[in-house]
Amino acid sequence: MKGTPFLAEIALGELYGSILRLFIYGAIIRLTRGKEVEEDQKRRRRPRSDGRKNRERLLETARNAFGSGEIDIPLDEIARRTGVGIGTLYRHFANRDALIEAVYRDELNRLAAAAIHLAETHAPVEALRAWLNLFVDYIATKQVIAPALNSLIGRTDAIYADSRTVLTTAIDGLVARATESGDIRFDIEPIDLLCALGGVSNYAAGPGWEARAKRLVDILITGAQLAG
Repeated sequence: MKGTPFLAEIALGELYGSILRLFIYGAIIRLTRGKEVEEDQKRRRRPRSDGRKNRERLLETARNAFGSGEIDIPLDEIARRTGVGIGTLYRHFANRDALIEAVYRDELNRLAAAAIHLAETHAPVEALRAWLNLFVDYIATKQVIAPALNSLIGRTDAIYADSRTVLTTAIDGLVARATESGDIRFDIEPIDLLCALGGVSNYAAGPGWEARAKRLVDILITGAQLAG
């Protein structure tokens, strides 16, 4: 009977050892699975990241082609210039209309983002000047793809309504900031600035109108500024 406590201690030690081994084994399993999950998440993120980059590159190729007058460029040629297969293009844009609309909306998004960025990084009047110059570039893109946009049956009203909202929101904020800083007169109507530049694009349409419109930006800003 004297050996009983000793045997009990051995049994207890073996039990503790088994528990410790199970704990270590479980920790190893969790660590291994954690790495597997992390690698799986990386693999899942990579296609989404690549997909976004491919979409941006396709839009850039289409924008450049449309801007140079190639409004009827085949979709497979856009894919070829981008360096992707036609299947990749169709994964992002179901058809030609979808691509044209995406190019136009992307230009709007750029203008909206530019208004915020310029307001944060430029003096009020210079932010307004820079944004109006970007607006001229936007008009140029819109003119090129307008015939194609107008062929998007049943969707142009919504597209153009969105553009009016984006443009007026952007310039309203920039003009308000320049007015509050005392850089321009308080009676300046933001929409008048857009109409003036749009008028130049219609009246003086043809080669070189963008340069004339950008000269008009300086004239408009000078006229809007308070007398020193």
